[in-house]
Amino acid sequence: MLLTRNSVELLAPVGTWDVLEAAIEAGADAVYLGGKRFNMRMFKTNANFDDNLLAKAIEYAHKHNVRVHVTVNNLISDREIDNMRSYLKLLDKLQPDALIVQDLAVLELAREMNFSVPLHASIMMNTHNEHAVRVLQDYGITRVVASREMSLTQLTLLKERTGIEVEYFIHGDMCIAHSGQCVHSGVVFGQSSNRGRCLKPCRWPYELVDMTTGKPIEGPNPGPYKLAMKDMCLYMNLPQLIQAGVCSFKIEGRMRTADFVRNIVQVYRRAIDNYIADPLGYTPNLQDWQDLYNSRARDFSTCYALGNPGAKSIGYTGEREPRFFSQAVREADMTAPFTISAATTNDKQTDPVLAVRVADLPSLRAACQNGANIIYLGGEACKPSIPWTLTTITQAIEEANQYQAKVVVTTPRITMERECGELEQFFTNMNTIKPHGLMVSNIGALRLARELSDLPVQADFTFNVFNHLTAQLLKNNGISKATISLEATHEQVVKLLHESALPLEMIVHGSLSAMVTDHSISMAILNTSECGTYDHILDTRQYALLDTAGELHPIMVDQYDRSHLLFTKDLCLLPHLAALSTVHNYRIEGQYYTPELIGLITRIYRQELDKIRLQQSRYQFDTIQLDKLVAASPRKLGLGAFRYRISR
Repeated sequence: MLLTRNSVELLAPVGTWDVLEAAIEAGADAVYLGGKRFNMRMFKTNANFDDNLLAKAIEYAHKHNVRVHVTVNNLISDREIDNMRSYLKLLDKLQPDALIVQDLAVLELAREMNFSVPLHASIMMNTHNEHAVRVLQDYGITRVVASREMSLTQLTLLKERTGIEVEYFIHGDMCIAHSGQCVHSGVVFGQSSNRGRCLKPCRWPYELVDMTTGKPIEGPNPGPYKLAMKDMCLYMNLPQLIQAGVCSFKIEGRMRTADFVRNIVQVYRRAIDNYIADPLGYTPNLQDWQDLYNSRARDFSTCYALGNPGAKSIGYTGEREPRFFSQAVREADMTAPFTISAATTNDKQTDPVLAVRVADLPSLRAACQNGANIIYLGGEACKPSIPWTLTTITQAIEEANQYQAKVVVTTPRITMERECGELEQFFTNMNTIKPHGLMVSNIGALRLARELSDLPVQADFTFNVFNHLTAQLLKNNGISKATISLEATHEQVVKLLHESALPLEMIVHGSLSAMVTDHSISMAILNTSECGTYDHILDTRQYALLDTAGELHPIMVDQYDRSHLLFTKDLCLLPHLAALSTVHNYRIEGQYYTPELIGLITRIYRQELDKIRLQQSRYQFDTIQLDKLVAASPRKLGLGAFRYRISR
């Protein structure tokens, strides 16, 4: 590969005009910035650019031969679509060099409007496989900001197989969770990380405890900040980055000062130019490295660029944490204030469909015997459960058929190269076994399912369906039913159901994941995650994180060694089913429940849904049913994000 100055783009963050000037002066090839609407940095009122200043910023940058990427990278609700359409018209007129987008609805709008500005897939799209890239390319995406969990080797393969431009974060604040898949802040605070308002529960102090007893785990205790990722810094690894085919080196930090951005851009500018001028003769400038290190906020890590870093990526002591956005609070319970914000009527004319996700055959049997119409199985199997095999899936279909119930097989939430390879064989096998459908968790898995199977395909909650245009895009791509975002409030659910042309399902009960991470939380703390050791395989204990509000967050570890951090309270919308009269498809997430509990929950929800349909306006909820669930539940029950008027 022959390198020129155009081989690598140094992309700098900009939040204010003085930072724009500093970044350009320091040698940035491009800058990324947001308007006052629809971007992922919404806390500072003096940051971001209003419409007039946005036009001036683009003009100023272009005058200095610097490209401008505008962030339009948060989820949008149905009430915001008209405003988004208006904003896109403005941006089409202003002609920045690219838009960075998250919501699939923007792709629908761009196609509808014949939008002329190139589109880049935001990190929030969680793009981590070639099949997802190919779908995005069909919608005009020319570049992806690749998942932070991808290594440089994986990035090389992604670029070689698809031809897509790859942008990658090289410096700054990193999330421990998979981007676009963390709903912790949105559910607990009503401040969504997918909408630019994350209050960073991952930066809270926690204690590692035994999930069953709640007692602290004896052994190494590196510090209380168990999820606090160090800052990314790949200065010493620029040659590997460039040779991997990464075309854009992205610096994080749109809320940083002009001096901070100027210094970082200057250091990386010199290093990139020196390497391109003389790759074989290149050595890092140790003085620049020392200056970069001395001015750091948090300590540095290469994160996942060179492989899973384990404990080395976490700032356990919190000594260098520059700011804590929030402190631990108790999650809302069943007594939390709740207001029905829109008038609804009980207009059920057809039997409501009740789906239950289960982990084993006894649980499937219990759900079917108590009124489940659909059984979801497969995907991640978190210890002590084991993955479903082709044999047990076949048995599940046979058992469900006896109860006139359908079996829909789910797929893993994250599908890197290994999982995609497994899915190719799996989908082919499903054509023989013939479940009643498949449920996928990302657009890459969707593409594979449509190519390799003729079974109906559904979209799980991981697609973050927040508006009817996203639902429409999924329908256009062969999806038969989609799941509503976990962050949608009652008002948003009602409007979404009214507008959507695609059947939608709502999760109303269960143990839900606040975040999913490739970081092995417990193994890293206990020093059992070093490469080449397998002590953790024999460790049968189940762990949890205890926060300073006294709330216990179970850590569920799947067969891929990913950690799923659960909310401390299980979702329960039983008392509010009558307010959801326009919902037709309901789901219970029961994969962490015993068969006995699944039977009880399924029976109670089936009874209440049937009463609502039959009694309609005469229906009144009997709190005795809720008391039964409270008494039987392994965790306390709560209302999730449903109780908020809107998800901000």
